[in-house]
Amino acid sequence: MGYDFDLFTLGAGSGGVAASRRAGSYGARVAIAEGSRVGGTCVLRGCVPKKLLVYGSHFRDEIEDARGFGWTVGEVTFDWRKLVEAKNKELDRLSGIYVRMLHDAGVKILEGRATLVDSHTVEVLGERHTARQILIATGGWPVLPPIPGIEHAITSNEALDLPSLPRRVVIVGGGYVAVEFAGIFNAAGADVKVLVRADAVLRGFDQDLRSTLGEQMRKRGVDVRCETIVRSLEKEPDGTISVRLAGGELLEADAVLYATGRAPNTRGLGLEEVGVKTDEGGAVVVDDQSRTSVPGIYAVGDVTDRINLTPVAIAEGRAFAESVFHARPMQMDHEGIPSAVFSQPPCATVGLTEVEARAKGRPIDVYRARFRPMKHTLSGRDEQTMMKLVVDRESDRVLGAHMVGADAPEIIQGLAIALKCGATKAQLDATVGIHPTAAEEFVTMRDPVPEPHGHPAL
Repeated sequence: MGYDFDLFTLGAGSGGVAASRRAGSYGARVAIAEGSRVGGTCVLRGCVPKKLLVYGSHFRDEIEDARGFGWTVGEVTFDWRKLVEAKNKELDRLSGIYVRMLHDAGVKILEGRATLVDSHTVEVLGERHTARQILIATGGWPVLPPIPGIEHAITSNEALDLPSLPRRVVIVGGGYVAVEFAGIFNAAGADVKVLVRADAVLRGFDQDLRSTLGEQMRKRGVDVRCETIVRSLEKEPDGTISVRLAGGELLEADAVLYATGRAPNTRGLGLEEVGVKTDEGGAVVVDDQSRTSVPGIYAVGDVTDRINLTPVAIAEGRAFAESVFHARPMQMDHEGIPSAVFSQPPCATVGLTEVEARAKGRPIDVYRARFRPMKHTLSGRDEQTMMKLVVDRESDRVLGAHMVGADAPEIIQGLAIALKCGATKAQLDATVGIHPTAAEEFVTMRDPVPEPHGHPAL
C-alpha cells in the first residue's frame, strides 16, 4: 500500500520537531500537525519564556547588591509590560526558527489539531492523511482541580502573558512552576503567598534542597505556607479574588496562579478508538523503544509522562528517528538525568536523593556544605548556598549531587557528566578546584555529616 507520508507527527513541540527533522534528514517523507504555534511548551509556554522572566526579575537583586560594591544607583523603575513584550518578540523569533528548520528538512507543516482515524490514518481539519509510521508528541497541559470558583484562577500559560503585574499573587502548589513564578513575581515587586499541600516545596527533591529553598524564599519576602489546602475561590465585585483555606482563613489576591500539575495532552486524539493504550492519568503507555500498544504508532515526550523535561523529549525523538528511519537502533537512557529549578535562588540536582539512596539498603555517606557566597560578603545579602553529595560507602561512587544557590544549574551540569561516567568521591577529592568559586566546594568536602538518628547501619 502506498502512504502519503513515511511519518506523520502529532505535535510540533520539542520532541515532535526533533524526531521529524531527523527523519526528514534521512530521506523520509514527513508531515507534522500542530493546533497551536510551532514550538510547543518549552519554547512558547515553559522553559524559554519563564527563564526570560527570571532574568528580567533578577535585575532587582543586581541593583540592590551593586550598592555594596560602590555603585550609586539612581531612581529605578520596572515596566512589566515592556518585559512581556520583549519576551513575546523573542518567542516569535524562536518559533520562526523552528518552522524554518522543519522546512529545511523537507517536513510539511499542517496547521490544525490532528486526530487518529486508524493505525495509519490521521485527520486534520477534515482532511485525511495516511502514513507508514505515526508519532504522538502532543505534550502536556496544566490541570486545575474541580473546586468552587476555580474559573477565577490562571495557570502558567496565562501567567506568562499577564498584561500588568498583579499587586498580590497567591500561588497554589509547591512544584518547580510554583516556586519559579513565586521568584519572578516577588522580585518584580508583587506580594506573593505560596500555598503548599505538602510539608515543604519541591516534593520529590532532596530534603536538604527542599528545606533550604523554602528558607531562602522566605528570607526574600515570599510567604510560603506548607500543609495548606484551598477549599474555594470567589471573585469580589472589585475584581479581588478571595481564597478560602481549609481552616476557614480568607486570603485576598489580584491573581491566583494554580501550579498543581500537568496532564498528558491526549484528550480527543482518538487513542482509545484506535486501541492505543493509556494509563489512568491519560499518558500514552510505551516501551523502552517508545512503541505504543499499536504497531506503527509511537509516542515521545511529556505525553508519555516518563521524565517530563525538554532535553528528554528531544533525546527520545532522536532515538526514535535513528531507530526507525536510519536502521540505527537506539533507546533513551532515563537514568541519571539532571534537572534544574530556576527559582530565586536556583536549585539543581542529579542522581539519587539521600532518602532514595538509603532506601536501597546500602550504607551511604552524606557530605554537605552551607556557606554565604563570597559576593554577599560585600553586598550584605542574607543568602546561603547549600551543596550536598550522596556517596555509596562501599564502592565510593557518587550517587547524587544537589545544590541550592547562584549558578546551581550551570554547576550541576558538569557534575552530571561525572556521575554518568561513574565518578567516585576519591576522584572528586583528587580534582583541583577553581578558586575562588562556589563550584570548588564540590571537590573540597572532606568529612561526611554525622549519621542521622535511626540510620546507624545505613
